[in-house]
Amino acid sequence: MNGVLAGMLAYVLVQFAVGIWVSRRMASEADYILAGRRLGTALITFSVFATYFGAEAIVASGGAVYDKGLAGALVDPFGYAAAIVIVGVFFARALWLRGLTTFADLFRQRYSPGVERLVVIVLLPGSIIWAAAQVRAFGQVLSANSSLGLASAITIAAVLVAAYSVVGGLLADAVTDVVQGIAVMAGLLILGVMVAIHMGGPTTVLAQVEPERLKLLDGEGGALGTIEHLAIPVCGTIVAVELISRFLGARTAHVAAAGTVIGGAVYLCVGMIPVFLGLAGAKLGAEVADAEQVVPRLAEIHLPGALHIVFVGAVVSAILSAVHAALHAPASQISHNIIVRLLPQLPDRGRLWAVRLTVMALSVVAFLIAITSEGIHELVETASAFGSAGVFVTALFALFSRFGGPRSAYVSIVAGMVVWAAGKYALGLAAPYLLGLSAALVGYVAVAWLKPQRD
Repeated sequence: MNGVLAGMLAYVLVQFAVGIWVSRRMASEADYILAGRRLGTALITFSVFATYFGAEAIVASGGAVYDKGLAGALVDPFGYAAAIVIVGVFFARALWLRGLTTFADLFRQRYSPGVERLVVIVLLPGSIIWAAAQVRAFGQVLSANSSLGLASAITIAAVLVAAYSVVGGLLADAVTDVVQGIAVMAGLLILGVMVAIHMGGPTTVLAQVEPERLKLLDGEGGALGTIEHLAIPVCGTIVAVELISRFLGARTAHVAAAGTVIGGAVYLCVGMIPVFLGLAGAKLGAEVADAEQVVPRLAEIHLPGALHIVFVGAVVSAILSAVHAALHAPASQISHNIIVRLLPQLPDRGRLWAVRLTVMALSVVAFLIAITSEGIHELVETASAFGSAGVFVTALFALFSRFGGPRSAYVSIVAGMVVWAAGKYALGLAAPYLLGLSAALVGYVAVAWLKPQRD
């Protein structure tokens, strides 16, 4: 076993130990899902950052910039960072004040139990696809630093992340997110500094980049295409159960909002390092068969043994945080909003095990998707778009208006999902997500006006 692989496995074991220690007094579903609503601003900040700063923020974003120039950073980090800040400013306080256990509770409060269950089902595939992207990335890291084939590495990665996710709830995840967040920042900063020194400083790097590669908007797809690409991360993030589950565990509404905003700002700052590395990689001649491998390749070239282990640990940190959230949040909704509703007599211990077993089941599904997919970037984009258009529209009306009711919500959620899927996969339209948003809005308003007495 080489030093990098040994260091990586040791790091994972330490995270397991921390998670088990923090979770030792966890006795109920509320402890697992919400950490007793006692998280402070620092824990919320690190948890939000670590949850969203997954493998794609390091590997896929750097690869996109390497391939397309600065335009490759439009969605990540700029789009996602802006979306997280928007959630903190406009949504975190409003959602926290409703006393929700999960995001789906909002739809039961405002509409009906049927709408609540529909939201859980519609948002589930996106979360699982997101988890699959992280599992695949973990497998790529294992494979690149060992003699394991990709399929075997993905299988081992899936087992590790499933066990890690089952052991700890939100509190354990928030505590380990601090360690993982610091590791991510340190690993990327070290690599960024080493590459900058090798090239004579950041300004020298930027001076060598062709001007057309420094344009944030490359004109590809026109204005409509740009809006489409930004709408997906912004709208998808606003209704992302992975993000919402983080700040619902805050001790106050102010902490929920402040922690989320700061987490978004940290995301943008740290996310600029892979952007810099993507630009530098093109000038350094770091030729790779797959653009997503440019950042790991730069680490292999420019970091000596011990520092390379630190960087690999940073990538693993990002993956563990993101995959835990991607499994924990939807599993919490399935258990709390469906299983417990069907079995209300379950004791606290039974509810705790219901959510843990759901995490295990979703881990198996994520593994199957990861091992049959072809890339991380495609998985992430699909995860953000899947089912979110109609839920986004319905959530806006639920939070900020009394207009419309259950029938409007049903039509909006279904219309948004069906129109987006048809536009993307059947018709190959240029802006299927915007079309899905439009269909969801028109459907909601039309039904609310035509059938007000039945809502």
